[in-house]
Amino acid sequence: MSTSTSPSGVRARLAHLRDDDAGMSTAEYAIGTIAAAAFGALLYTVITGDSIVGALTAIVQRALTSTF
Repeated sequence: MSTSTSPSGVRARLAHLRDDDAGMSTAEYAIGTIAAAAFGALLYTVITGDSIVGALTAIVQRALTSTF
């Protein structure tokens, strides 16, 4: 395999390497978006559960009925 060390050969090789990963950032954004949506769904499920709603209701009621 012949390797060119001329500036144009190096530029051509770097351009080829850069073009190979052109779609990589899009795939990473897609995976990040899916992970964020899954985390949001999990958080929504936990927050809307009876134990959390009951605990928040108790905290608010205790705050409203406290004497100063």
